[in-house]
Amino acid sequence: SRTSLSSSSLSRSSSPSFSRTRLSMATLEAPVRTPETEERVKEVRERFASARRDAEAAVGCDVGADAGNEWWRQPVQERTTTKDDPLRVVVAGGGVAGLVTAAACHAKGFKVAIFEQASQYAPYGGPIQIQSNALRALERINPEICEEIRKAGTITADRVSGLKIGYKKGVFLGLGQQYEKGDWLVRFDTLQPALQAGLYPTVVVDRPVIQQILLKYGVPPGTVRIKSRIQSYEELGQGKGVKITLEDGTEAYADVLVGADGIWSSVRRIMQSLGKDADGFAASGAAGGALNEAEARRMAKESVLMAEGASRRYSGFTCYAALTEHKASNIEEVSYQILLGKDKYFVSTDGGGERQQWFALIREDAGGVDPEETESNPSPKLDRLLYEFNNQEPGDANGDVWDDFAHELLRSTPEKDIKRRDLYDGSPLVTQGWTKGPVAICGDAAHPMMPNLGQGGCQATEDGYRLAEELASVTDTKDIEASLKTYFAKRILRTTTIQIMAQLGSDLLVDFDKMMTIPLVGPFFLFMTQVSMPFILRFLYTPEF
Repeated sequence: SRTSLSSSSLSRSSSPSFSRTRLSMATLEAPVRTPETEERVKEVRERFASARRDAEAAVGCDVGADAGNEWWRQPVQERTTTKDDPLRVVVAGGGVAGLVTAAACHAKGFKVAIFEQASQYAPYGGPIQIQSNALRALERINPEICEEIRKAGTITADRVSGLKIGYKKGVFLGLGQQYEKGDWLVRFDTLQPALQAGLYPTVVVDRPVIQQILLKYGVPPGTVRIKSRIQSYEELGQGKGVKITLEDGTEAYADVLVGADGIWSSVRRIMQSLGKDADGFAASGAAGGALNEAEARRMAKESVLMAEGASRRYSGFTCYAALTEHKASNIEEVSYQILLGKDKYFVSTDGGGERQQWFALIREDAGGVDPEETESNPSPKLDRLLYEFNNQEPGDANGDVWDDFAHELLRSTPEKDIKRRDLYDGSPLVTQGWTKGPVAICGDAAHPMMPNLGQGGCQATEDGYRLAEELASVTDTKDIEASLKTYFAKRILRTTTIQIMAQLGSDLLVDFDKMMTIPLVGPFFLFMTQVSMPFILRFLYTPEF
């Protein structure tokens, strides 16, 4: 229902640093920014530190020897499902997509197990956006999860977001506006589209905190079995489930296998008969996260081969990212901004707790790595970025002198906190599909997308909700295949549209400055971008998916 949120339900603030004021034409209340208190800053940072420790220790995961009597060790038969004998679901992948899918299935009364190939959860991972549509999906799956996410999160919809020019920029023959570095090009409001749809405003939450909440409130203890990479599976016939073989030789059985194992999905490789390199080298951190610099360097090289085998597209960008404990100079006015440049751009967002999450995307060939740290060169990544976004004359390699804000965040970031990875996405799997027999894929395994819309994890959350809803209609295991096909049919148009928008948006961002030099075309393009954003956000923030 579009009016399912009352003013009383929304007045429970997701952060104690916000007061609220009533909208005159709605039953919802709009958050109003007030500076974070010392107590709130301490709370956010300590929660992050606690979640990191839990991740390193694999808290909530099965880390010991199996008991030998796990339900998934027993073959399944075609049968009528009941409360006492429900569907049995194995989820491959213990990242956000896998945890949400497992939580949604558990909420429906299914037996659920998660097989995660990693040895532990990566203890880092900056804040990610849980946008309004994903909060609605979480609320439908388990209201307690949604409430805990909102309490842990920091609202970003209460301040301006948008695009800025990163450096001083003129136009062809001076026929148009001269842009100064830091000038706003496009601003957009993420709050009103959410409130108009009856949805909670977007929050940012640390990835380890999200994992901690989902493990605590979403699934029973021991649901996640680590060091469990799927080597192969075999369909056993209509209604008779699937036999799964892990790399260590362990055999498991389930009515349904869900591949939530990321862009380099082993389940998708088997389902769609892809090359043996399609899932290649597995990082040891859950959700594909490398646990150290050596692993990250190896992944950069291996990903080139995996992309070819998996039919994934290299976006053309390498991405540096970090979370810095720094109170940004514009924190009370701006929650999210992109500084645009030639063949690169710099993204920053409020991470809560007086921290900033930043991303530097630079166009270059895939597989590149930075020099290793040495005594004489202790900060190779940071040094490169300070040059790429140089705010002093003579500027960067293009002669452009950048806005000070990028340097403000870079200077506050230690070298050890900067991670680098190449960005890959993929074409929508419209003809290939996401299902085959009792097996389905979701999240990045089904629809990897560029990060500029912040919808990757949000669409995975919608997937998990919809998948469980369709499986909940099954009363006989022979109907599983049809229910999974319905899941695909209901999701493919929406995810395809968002994949395309994310890809086009990323490609256009890096060429924005070229368009701005063209008289009439540049201003028209900026105008159309500004006009279209409310419609794009209304499409993203739908209460139905």
